[in-house]
Amino acid sequence: MSETLQTTDVAASDADLLGQTTIAVHAAGSALREGFGEVVRYQTREELMRALAANDDTALDILRPRLTRLRPDAGWVEDELDGGALPPGEWWVVDPAEGNVNHLHALPEWAVTATLVRDNQPVLTAVHLPLTGETYTALNGAGAYLDGRPLHVSQTADLGLSIVATSQARPDEDEKVVRRVGSSITAMLFDALVVRTAVPATLHLLNVAAGRIDAFWQFAGARADLLPGALLVTEAGGQVSDAEGRPWTPQSESFLAAAPGVHAEAVATLSR
Repeated sequence: MSETLQTTDVAASDADLLGQTTIAVHAAGSALREGFGEVVRYQTREELMRALAANDDTALDILRPRLTRLRPDAGWVEDELDGGALPPGEWWVVDPAEGNVNHLHALPEWAVTATLVRDNQPVLTAVHLPLTGETYTALNGAGAYLDGRPLHVSQTADLGLSIVATSQARPDEDEKVVRRVGSSITAMLFDALVVRTAVPATLHLLNVAAGRIDAFWQFAGARADLLPGALLVTEAGGQVSDAEGRPWTPQSESFLAAAPGVHAEAVATLSR
């Protein structure tokens, strides 16, 4: 009896925390939207990095104090490009401007994400798209939602009828990863109906969770790229693994999220 009550209390606490996290990403998104519209010109890598950092700082100045107040004992991942396992306990994995380079180029594909990870498992996530006003949320064991409406992955059962997508994990990848990405796109061009390639990963994963596309894969990648979408897709009824069909963790060298009906075919294509 006491164990059941304790579990219920934790679930209720996490649900309330998700609501407060959603408010935080909305506020950060509003700040970024105010600076969106003109292409930011830069001539050097240093100028680019300063512009990216300025966007990050704008959102983090809002997100960090709010999320820290919600979970004072939770750790904070300082670099959204970091990968691998986290130490035990709770951690905030935040991408203050997911698709930051798109924001600088006046492209609409960018978002603000915040995910709470507990003992290396994503517990809740909120992803806000400031230009459309859409907010995607997921709570472990309680489903995935778009503005309160349940999300479900597609029912497609044939990779040959599927729209699939991939993303560049980061600039300056090593040659082995770049060549693997290229060969995987070629393989999917033969086996799938349509292949989409763009950054950021999170926006593709939102589409998998919503049933708009049927599979997304990526080689390498950061926690902040993949954890929000992994929780959304799983809670929407999809399958998440590495590209060879093994269980995915933040330490994995590849990632695949797919509708159950095409997951095995996608694994077969990516494993060639």
